[in-house]
Amino acid sequence: MYMKVKRLIDITLSFIGLVILAPVFLLLILAIKIDSKGPVLFKQKRVGIHKTHFKILKFRTMRIDTPKDTPTHLLNNPEQYITRMGKFLRKTSLDELPQIWNIFVGQMSIIGPRPPLWNQYDLIKERDKYGANNVPPGLTGWAQINGRDELPIVVKARLDGEYVENIGLSMDTKCFFGTFVSVAKSDGVKEGGTGNKTTAQKEESAYK
Repeated sequence: MYMKVKRLIDITLSFIGLVILAPVFLLLILAIKIDSKGPVLFKQKRVGIHKTHFKILKFRTMRIDTPKDTPTHLLNNPEQYITRMGKFLRKTSLDELPQIWNIFVGQMSIIGPRPPLWNQYDLIKERDKYGANNVPPGLTGWAQINGRDELPIVVKARLDGEYVENIGLSMDTKCFFGTFVSVAKSDGVKEGGTGNKTTAQKEESAYK
């Protein structure tokens, strides 16, 4: 029952977000175009519910000559590929805003496990242990407010499992407001690094 309510909440809030944030979208689009050559949006193959694939949307934060489908931490000197505007977008997580459309059309939810890259086989396999691949992926989630890029795969998958086990209005509300605190502190953001806790596989592609 809650999953139906969750979908209704997603549709309502994503529609409101698209309308209210339209001026912000316009400003960011202009800033990205002025800052560097290339498309405004970046589309990337991600794993959705039941391990189906979909194209996630982001504002482009890296140069168009960046190697594709490569995690940032695997690049040599990843900072050279990130645009000036891209650094701001990543730090503030504003590069994720286009995913509001993914939510509106039903490919994602506001809250849920972050959708891994199609080739992050270890993470996908680890999530299978917890049923974390059987719920809609989210814009933000329990793992994102508990470590984000710093988390190793096994810990990230376990946290996603905790979310699935406790999924409900209370958990979603906690993740929703916890995200604002995490973003404000830039918690767990580690560009091109492996994290402070253990070796972490960053789930964002290098070319984004």
